[in-house]
Amino acid sequence: MDDVDARDLRTNRTDDRGRIYLGTEYANKRVTVAVIDVEDDGPSEEELAAAYRDASESAEQLAREWDETSEEAWDSLDE
Repeated sequence: MDDVDARDLRTNRTDDRGRIYLGTEYANKRVTVAVIDVEDDGPSEEELAAAYRDASESAEQLAREWDETSEEAWDSLDE
């Protein structure tokens, strides 16, 4: 295997199907690719769970406030 010069390493992002565009300079050539590191750009499961809990709590609070407002509105119509 050939030695790799660190200046030859490039970082690319994959598309939603995990593909990387290498560029036209590699057209019609045999290319060997090694994945050195993978970083997850998305939120972790813990972050998603915390966001879900926050949204759920906010929705419950909003529902309680709506119930109070709705009752007040109906009561005012009866007057």
